[in-house]
Amino acid sequence: MTSMKPSNKVNTQSTESGEVAPQQQSPSIPALMGKAVFKSGQYRVGDTLPELCAQSTGLRINQEHLHAYQQVCGFEQGQKVPGTYLHMLAFPLFLNILVQQEFPMRAMGQVHLRNKISVLQPFDSSQPLNMNAKISRSSVTSKGLEWDIDVQVEIEKQLVWTSESTFLHRCKTDVERSQPKVVKKYGKPQQWSAESNLGRRYARVSGDYNPIHLTDLTAKLFGFKQAIAHGMWSKAKCLATMDKHLPDYGYSVAVDFHRPLFLPSQVQFYTGIRQGQRRFSLFDIGGDQAHLDGVIT
Repeated sequence: MTSMKPSNKVNTQSTESGEVAPQQQSPSIPALMGKAVFKSGQYRVGDTLPELCAQSTGLRINQEHLHAYQQVCGFEQGQKVPGTYLHMLAFPLFLNILVQQEFPMRAMGQVHLRNKISVLQPFDSSQPLNMNAKISRSSVTSKGLEWDIDVQVEIEKQLVWTSESTFLHRCKTDVERSQPKVVKKYGKPQQWSAESNLGRRYARVSGDYNPIHLTDLTAKLFGFKQAIAHGMWSKAKCLATMDKHLPDYGYSVAVDFHRPLFLPSQVQFYTGIRQGQRRFSLFDIGGDQAHLDGVIT
């Protein structure tokens, strides 16, 4: 078996994906990204989403790649696997689902609204992982169709990690608009810098070369004024900042994504305890616009 690195490939059971590679050779992430750019769709409100899934078996974490991820996201170097790392490794499975002909929407342009990661059990990072991703819930809202991809990771048939990701397909609906969420601040802010090359640095580790994260020019092709940071980098950076407050396992971290984080930017990070739970939020430097907020349970 080969190690997990962004340049490797992956074998899936129900569908094929790329970038992380255990057994047989299959399409790489660049090939899947090429398909994603041109993948169209004809979703109509009320259509039922197909039960698409993708699986990878026997994946092994490469320590060099793990350390590269820790560095770009701000975690301490070591063998401890950040909760967000396995979500990043699931990206080829997400991408594979999006490019299937049965998937009724465009692959590009899906908006990541929410993500919840649960670290359920301790595990040895040298053990092979089995990963399964599938489309699960969906609902029509005022902004369009919200739909989920769930991921489960097992080691020796024991469930050790899960994630739930909610995406938005923008389309017209008859649902009335609800009041926007009020994002609160906790404690004194910490200031970060998100450099202009952050999207490219994260892409080299994650394999996610979505054009909106790479350069201002490529981001403008998809309607953004500048390149934007990857939402899961923002979540990972928040977790890295709170790492001393996190147990090794037995916790969940849920976030809502609000506004894009344009690159370069200065941001303010807030965290504190409310009603027995650690909460956190990320704002622009002026403290007026929230990029994300979350809670650890």
